[in-house]
Amino acid sequence: MLRRGARPGQEVIQNSKEVLSLLQEKNPAFMPVLAIIQAGDENLMQEVNQNLAEEAGLNITHICLPPESSEDEIIDEILKINEDTRVHGLALQISENSFSNKVLNALKPEKDVDGVTDINLGKLVRGDAHECFVSPVARAIIELLEKSAGVNLDGKKILVVGAHGSLEAALQCLFQRKGSMTMSSQWETPQLQSKLHEADIVVLGSPKPEDIPLSWIQPGTTVLNCSHDILSGKLGCGSPSIHFSGLIAEDEVSLLAAALRIQNMVSSGRRWLREQQYTRWRLHCLKLQPLSPVPSDIEISRAQTPKAVDVLAKEIGLLADEIEIYGKSKAKVRLSLLERLKDRADGKYVLVAGITPTPLGEGKSTVTIGLVQALTAHLNINSFACLRQPSQGPTFGVKGGAAGGGYAQVIPMEEFNLHLTGDIHAITAANNLLAAAIDTRILHENTQTDKALYNRLVPLANGVREFSKIQLARLKKLGINKTDPSTLTEEEVRKFSRLNIDPSTITWQRVLDTNDRFLRKVTIGQAHTEKGYSRQAQFDIAVASEIMAVLALTDSLTDMKDRLGRMVVASDESGQPVTAEDLGVTGALTVLMKDAIKPNLMQTLEGTPVFVHAGPFANIAHGNSSVLADKIALKLVGEEGFVVTEAGFGADIGMEKFFNIKCRASGLVPNVVVLVATVRALKMHGGGPSVTAGVPLKREYTEENIQLVADGCCNLQKQIQIAQLFGVPVVVALNVFKTDTRAEIDLVCELAKRAGAFDAVPCYHWSMGGKGSVDLAWAVREAASKRSRFQFLYDVQLPIVEKIRTIAQAVYGARDIELSPEAQSKIDRYTEQGFGNLPICMAKTHLSLSHQPDMKGVPRDFILPISDVRASIGAGFIYPLVGTMSTMPGLPTRPCFYDIDLDTETEQVKGLF
Repeated sequence: MLRRGARPGQEVIQNSKEVLSLLQEKNPAFMPVLAIIQAGDENLMQEVNQNLAEEAGLNITHICLPPESSEDEIIDEILKINEDTRVHGLALQISENSFSNKVLNALKPEKDVDGVTDINLGKLVRGDAHECFVSPVARAIIELLEKSAGVNLDGKKILVVGAHGSLEAALQCLFQRKGSMTMSSQWETPQLQSKLHEADIVVLGSPKPEDIPLSWIQPGTTVLNCSHDILSGKLGCGSPSIHFSGLIAEDEVSLLAAALRIQNMVSSGRRWLREQQYTRWRLHCLKLQPLSPVPSDIEISRAQTPKAVDVLAKEIGLLADEIEIYGKSKAKVRLSLLERLKDRADGKYVLVAGITPTPLGEGKSTVTIGLVQALTAHLNINSFACLRQPSQGPTFGVKGGAAGGGYAQVIPMEEFNLHLTGDIHAITAANNLLAAAIDTRILHENTQTDKALYNRLVPLANGVREFSKIQLARLKKLGINKTDPSTLTEEEVRKFSRLNIDPSTITWQRVLDTNDRFLRKVTIGQAHTEKGYSRQAQFDIAVASEIMAVLALTDSLTDMKDRLGRMVVASDESGQPVTAEDLGVTGALTVLMKDAIKPNLMQTLEGTPVFVHAGPFANIAHGNSSVLADKIALKLVGEEGFVVTEAGFGADIGMEKFFNIKCRASGLVPNVVVLVATVRALKMHGGGPSVTAGVPLKREYTEENIQLVADGCCNLQKQIQIAQLFGVPVVVALNVFKTDTRAEIDLVCELAKRAGAFDAVPCYHWSMGGKGSVDLAWAVREAASKRSRFQFLYDVQLPIVEKIRTIAQAVYGARDIELSPEAQSKIDRYTEQGFGNLPICMAKTHLSLSHQPDMKGVPRDFILPISDVRASIGAGFIYPLVGTMSTMPGLPTRPCFYDIDLDTETEQVKGLF
């Protein structure tokens, strides 16, 4: 055996340790993990692997399977490890009979640190060794021959005996690269003796059969053993006089191979870290073939075949266990992704807002989709759109769907606009469970004694009476430090059992995701079973529920549960707030919402990714998609990518709430505001005729009218100024309609730049797809490179009235505010209850900067009336109602549902838009 001064692989381990230390300096929490799947009791190398890993500074986990484990059982374990983000390398220690192609190729190539998969071997053969893992055993053999035995391999005749599969292929490839003449042979080969005689170097890849004499190997031949038991105790048997010029035994090969596997592990970890920082997606974008005239939205949507959602998920870097697939084109994304990508830098954050719209809408969703299609499908920049889920109220009412339009849509649009994955239904169920709990509690408290109520709230079960977890929390809140139900005093029983809700203070309403004006005021409790305890109540549209706002603003499951518990539903008779937690329903609400918290993944017409999550209205809620969708998207796009999200209605409403409410909750800082304008809306603000849904536009809107456009640009200028209050650069996106003229387009862009916009760009995505918004994409990218000087409009510590006044004057342009007696009373109550330091969410018409929908342009010198003030404590804001604001829309004379139908032959939906 060759003598050497140092343990084989010692230098490799030291080098690996130094590389890992450098990686951990920048990423302190990083710790590579090697998983070894072992089937059997062979522990020969287990201790060696463990010691080398500890020496280098990484972890090893062993998965031990029974020796008789089947191929499928081994593959099952492999697939689990493949998707485990904590594991960076995977090695197999199984019997030779188990090393089938099916087993080996089940390994993810990027975790195959032993280089046994076809993909890694193929890259090695092709000459791309720097892009793959090379067998540590094969590398160890080459290194030991060259460095330890001092052999020059160029021109040598090498015989590899008894090697199989990946090891044989790797050895042949590496030896040939060194200029060697390589032969392979099995022990049963008839010409084996002559081949052994000819060889300068013999590599033994498996144990030598006893009937093969060592004398067949010529004296002076270098022999290298990489099998487990060759030349062990049987080495000298029969031929003690044979001498080789060099004998490198299996333990030396094993030690060096184990060290090189550790080196591969560190390389795998380094590659993984690099991918966490930024990876440009290899996205297969879908081709568009725009038609003229542009077909209906649903015809365009149906003409495009979306990618399977699992394919899209893989393209953008999601792992298989991070998605839950709904059908073919939708999936929910698990929040565990945030933990996996926590060290990856966020991308650029872009908000799409708009000028004060017409009742028809000005295309913010369409611009959002057109922009991400341009960024990703045409400029090869990672980008994500984050949109709200539409309520079915407008879908069947006036406005129609919200999937974008023309050639800038989310597809399939019918799935987007209807039930999606059931999030709004979950909100409806949770909301109405809480509403039922309120009235039921009042009924039971009014009809039972303290003792009877207590006995039902804390019943005897199997001879034992125990408080539930949420009841123990209530006891703690009441200052009762007892856990045994039998030890409470009569006074403590009364305090625990009675919430004493004042029915006149109930603010929690039932909800329904349908426009139904006849539910705006109802009387509940009229059946004789409710014993005369009736009261006046109302229904709101489902998306106005505070639970929707909670979903949109939460950042984790734990945070959502806390917010749900904090929701104030009424006051008690002493004026103290009554919460969902007091009613004991927090856990049940969280269970109903546990799936709804996961963002929904869909795609655009050009195959770029979209998150659809949460859908609060902007006029009666804060009007933005979820914080979680934005946070996950920002991690997925990486540092050089873009996340484009949309705020409802005009910048005075959706954008103001995005900055003052959503950004406070998320801690995220926006880079750019894209302000959407249309010539149509500007003409309306310039004094054009009224615009009514379902009524043909007057000729002022379909013919060139420079003066109306110029006069209406005052609203655009005001909205630019509102954005500038927050210190964020503004790019104006002019959503071009086919009736717009070049002179009108040029005028709007010129006036927008004069008003302080970073740039103003006409957009043609509706008729051209992403190609029509490439100029906008370039402008946004350039604006995002500038420094954002983002700031909030007000300090939340200001009194509620002052925060309302600040928004009214600085954003809407009001002279002052006027509080109704009821509004003032509510403000006093919320301040006394400790809620005065929350941000403000104004519930106001979206059709004017003022409270009067007919006041177009830039109204001035008006008094903003505050008719009522409500509190969404779980969501985390106070919302004043400006003028008369309904939280339940009604249906028009001719709703959209007249046109919606189902083809019973094909099951295709018709009439959605």
